[in-house]
Amino acid sequence: MKVLYFHQHFSTPKGAAGIRSYEMAKRLVERGHEVCMVCGSYKGGTTGLTGPFVRGKRRGTIQPGLEVVEFDLSYGNSDGFIKRTATFLRFALRSVAIALTERYDLVFATTTPLTAGIPGIFARWLRGKPFVFEVRDLWPELPKAMGVIRNPVVLSGMSVLEWASYKSAHRLIGLSPGIVDGIAHRGIPRSSIALIPNGCDIDIFGANPEPWRPEGVADTDLLAVFAGTHGKANGLDAVLDAAAELQRRGRQDIKILLVGQGATKQGLMQKAETLQLNNVIFHDPVNKTRLAGLMAATDIGLQTLANVPAFYYGTSPNKFFDYLASGLPVLNNYPGWLAEVIAKHQCGFAVPPDNPAAFADALEQAADGREALAQMGQRALALAKAQFDRKILSNQFVDWLEYGRITKADQGSREFVK
Repeated sequence: MKVLYFHQHFSTPKGAAGIRSYEMAKRLVERGHEVCMVCGSYKGGTTGLTGPFVRGKRRGTIQPGLEVVEFDLSYGNSDGFIKRTATFLRFALRSVAIALTERYDLVFATTTPLTAGIPGIFARWLRGKPFVFEVRDLWPELPKAMGVIRNPVVLSGMSVLEWASYKSAHRLIGLSPGIVDGIAHRGIPRSSIALIPNGCDIDIFGANPEPWRPEGVADTDLLAVFAGTHGKANGLDAVLDAAAELQRRGRQDIKILLVGQGATKQGLMQKAETLQLNNVIFHDPVNKTRLAGLMAATDIGLQTLANVPAFYYGTSPNKFFDYLASGLPVLNNYPGWLAEVIAKHQCGFAVPPDNPAAFADALEQAADGREALAQMGQRALALAKAQFDRKILSNQFVDWLEYGRITKADQGSREFVK
């Protein structure tokens, strides 16, 4: 079958963004299907297309069976709220045009943003196409919980769009237990929802990459790395507060590296300068190959989020799985399903939120117990291979989509037939 796949922030491994959609599309092709990926221009991402845009769009095949349609809609995490909203809506409108004119057998859409579901809704009800919807974050629950969106009219509109997307989809995918629960809470049968979390790209991180450390980090230093978006949701002030605590304790042998970009990065850099933190280093985003080399020289990965209860079970961060794939122990600073995974498999540290002393204690324990830390890393890699290998999860993904066609008599129901 041919799958029309909507992901506004699509990137290949050559970019510095998540590659879940690339890997899922690749597995669809390997299983005998065709994929047309529709996306925008994500800052830090690489779509694989290099030709000029013609009337705001460019199109091409980046590998056999995988075609990409890229709209000239630039988007970055540092963009303001109004600009981001406008970009989301423009992408949705252009995607609807594709959904109504393209030839395909099944439409698949993945958030964020929530507006990604709009072309799927049109494809379902105007063309009678099977629609599978993937939810990476619960909207509007998360932005409401963070206080990012407070306008009741906007929140109500988002809630209606969420409901319409869920009800229009024949099947859904949630990336975490909390997301699956959130979808089911809107009246969707759990038999129509699959839990397929983000995965570990063991082929990339386990391919004997060339290790590297940034300037200023000695081979004997404990290197703790956060690699991901620097946004409000990521709560990176907690990392700087822990760094300040370590500096007060005189632990100059522990270095913290923050890799990425985002709306809060400049503010974080200014805070680090104000606190005169000489144990924190900021670095631009790197692609997956370069990141694998950095992970090979890293001692512990940092998984941080703002202390928002909606995050505890409602997120599935790429970086956590990259750390596992690299055989790194993980320091997590909020309760929830990832903290429970770490505790169960003894592959890192789970510390309470908003507690710089506990955060610093964990890093000191890691620095002073290198043998125990190495054992945690071994357990992390074993967990990656046993439960979160991307190959296993991508096959589950394709299995879920291969209920691809609906009989004419069944078009009003939610049931797929093989």
